[in-house]
Amino acid sequence: MGSFGVMTILENVRALTIPIGDLGGRWMLDPEVIGGAREWGYPNGYAYYVTGRGGVLGDVDADVVASAFGFFHPALVRKMWEGGVGVEGARASAARYGAGCAEYGRRRLQGFAEATRLAELAGRVVAGADVTGLALFAGWRAEPLPADDAARAFVLMHVLRELRGSVHVLAVVASGLKPVEAVLATGGEENARRFGWPEPFPAVGPQAKERAEALTDEILAGLYAQVLSADEARELVALVTALRSHLA
Repeated sequence: MGSFGVMTILENVRALTIPIGDLGGRWMLDPEVIGGAREWGYPNGYAYYVTGRGGVLGDVDADVVASAFGFFHPALVRKMWEGGVGVEGARASAARYGAGCAEYGRRRLQGFAEATRLAELAGRVVAGADVTGLALFAGWRAEPLPADDAARAFVLMHVLRELRGSVHVLAVVASGLKPVEAVLATGGEENARRFGWPEPFPAVGPQAKERAEALTDEILAGLYAQVLSADEARELVALVTALRSHLA
């Protein structure tokens, strides 16, 4: 594909950032998904989230999970991971968590007529992306997808979110930002506390992440351009936008 096609896809990749971030992340800490954590043996819902999301990496040390997550303080990841991974093992936790994602989407995408086409286009991006350096995305891509269109389309929104998240970790490092600085640039001090970072915080404004955001978009555009035409990328934006409206 020529440079014009990649540039057109770049515009659509940017248009996907907010809706994919919303759709792929809204289920993660929803009480419907994590509310049964204590019943299943986890110390709390957050430990289940960390173990379930990171469990695709396998039975690894917490530092491996912290590396893949990118933006959480490693001590917080270790506390949650070590509190959760012994419950049923990393892969079983990931399978349970993924099933929770599928069921969440299955219930909400009833009546969304474009689920099949959305799953087709999103699935092509997921299947075709080069996983080099993108461990968390690669782990989620390897998980089996649901058979029904509604659940499959929603799970793929999560996997696309992990694709951007994994790329963004690389872009932040390449741009020279420390993880805590990226977190501060995204949401300020309250955001940093939520991610487990201790005070005092450095003075960081939103502009500090501009280079990392641009690099993230450029890398993603290259990945999307390998499997989608410019018209298909525009169609994917329209479908994701329509799904977000459907769930509003």
